[in-house]
Amino acid sequence: MAAGTEFSPAFAMLEGGFNVSVGEDEISQNSDHLKQMAIRKPPRHLSVVRQSMSTATLLQPMNTEFGVGIVAAKSGSDGKSEFLPIIRSGSCAEKGPKQYMEDEHICIDNLLEYLDGTEGFPPPGAFYGVFDGHGGTDAASYVRKNILKFIVEDSQFPVCLEKAIHNAFVKADHAFAENSSLDISSGTTALTALIFGRTMVVANAGDCRAVLGKRGRAIELSKDHKPNCASERLRIEQLGGAIYDGYLNGQLSVARALGDWHMKGPKGSACPLSAEPELQEVVLTEDDEFVIIGCDGLWDVMSSQCAVTITRKELMIHNDPERCSRELVREALKRNTCDNLTVIVICFSPDPPPRIEIPQTRVRRSISAEGLNFLKGVLDSNS
Repeated sequence: MAAGTEFSPAFAMLEGGFNVSVGEDEISQNSDHLKQMAIRKPPRHLSVVRQSMSTATLLQPMNTEFGVGIVAAKSGSDGKSEFLPIIRSGSCAEKGPKQYMEDEHICIDNLLEYLDGTEGFPPPGAFYGVFDGHGGTDAASYVRKNILKFIVEDSQFPVCLEKAIHNAFVKADHAFAENSSLDISSGTTALTALIFGRTMVVANAGDCRAVLGKRGRAIELSKDHKPNCASERLRIEQLGGAIYDGYLNGQLSVARALGDWHMKGPKGSACPLSAEPELQEVVLTEDDEFVIIGCDGLWDVMSSQCAVTITRKELMIHNDPERCSRELVREALKRNTCDNLTVIVICFSPDPPPRIEIPQTRVRRSISAEGLNFLKGVLDSNS
């Protein structure tokens, strides 16, 4: 090949179907590296061309129907945005491979209408919750029916949503213990999402999870409260509890739950099994497309990013959050989940997510015949 012949740079394939072109600095560095290798035979299987993600150029995805995972999406809106979400949702719940269905959930797309025009907070308003029961259905059913009432009746509502929600979790736990008609040894994890205007407050006690889809990126809005989690283990051990084979006191696979009063001390006392939620507040922007709320039957077999990728792809096809939730449940069953499945998909726009376009570029570099012959020699020595 004659000197000065144009030669396209090497490409690396990343997970998700992205091509990475090697930048000019890498080509220069590799040329120097190859010249050094000419002095001695390089070791076998040595990578001749090294890719550096710090200077790599992300090109258009090979499978553009997903339209996700691109780091170069436009930045989020600032606090001066006039964006207001238009909320719609869909849900799906399946017993799965278990003998009984112990999950409960709640979906309220128009909370202001549901509360009959309660004053003091801006529209739109919505409320969602997933409650993963264990040891029976009493705890999950009771919390689903009463948690919103405890929130709106709290003295902090709606001035301080986080305090009102925190108090409601604890009050619901105590009220459940006082109900003599229920099996107070049953328990439930609980995750709720309360939306007022642009503000969304996620509260979680247990191992359900809320994941925000932000222009194709998955952002976790809750933490799984497993006993082996470092912060939960520390809290448990400081309160006299122990963890055996990943189970709290050898009995429970979560570190926080409502109910389970056979494992708790007197009401109001600190104990290793806590009903107090962790809270996350989010101010929604145009980049926030949807939220997925699911019990651990989903997350045991699927990563947060995978769930966001599937949901975004489905919304781009049919724009139906209920069909998205069914698809996530179907995919979890295909992956052999061992638990009940409950999934809620909440969208913040009436339109499907837009395709994320990044201009495709072609980077071409010239390489001399000497360089090509040198590279051929190195490759031959590794064969």
